[in-house]
Amino acid sequence: MPTNINTCFTPLQRSLGWCQGQPVLPGIRRRLYYTSKQNIVQWPAYSTDQGGRYAFATTTGNFVLKADAYWHYIDILAEKSTLTSDPQGEAPSQTQLNKLTAVHPGVGQEASSLACYLNNSDNVFIVQDMSGFWRIVGSRFYETKTTVTQDNGQGVTGTAGTTVNVEATDICPSPFYQGTILTEEGEFSLAGGGAPAVVEP
Repeated sequence: MPTNINTCFTPLQRSLGWCQGQPVLPGIRRRLYYTSKQNIVQWPAYSTDQGGRYAFATTTGNFVLKADAYWHYIDILAEKSTLTSDPQGEAPSQTQLNKLTAVHPGVGQEASSLACYLNNSDNVFIVQDMSGFWRIVGSRFYETKTTVTQDNGQGVTGTAGTTVNVEATDICPSPFYQGTILTEEGEFSLAGGGAPAVVEP
């Protein structure tokens, strides 16, 4: 006799409330971090139930990088940068397409060199929303597509800049990350939102 499917899974439904007047700040903050997926030896974990359904949008654990690898930062113009997520595919294989548009004001040698690298590499990005929470753009399951455009501006009123466009398929909209990252400036904790906190040795 087939097993009753209703006994195989724990319920994932949750109420979703909102307090009148509670602010929801749009946008992302001015510094993001990225690294090559080839640098990652351990990914933070997604939570699943016994049926394999992904239960929460918050990961647990840390990114662990191989020796001598770091997270690098990109400073961006927050007012011109966005993070969005759209559904794609059909049930039972529907996923989210997370899209990051990050505008850096520079068009010099360093920005151009970064464009050469990002255009042909599979990376993962961590960005901070205006509420202070850090979000992952890039999945261990799917390749991240990054394209970089550059505009030197036009005339005396034009605007120059380098735009990093990222498309990353994932299980949920840009998962929340509350672990640590190792950068050139040291190890930082991103837990709890807010500015990165230095991890004491």
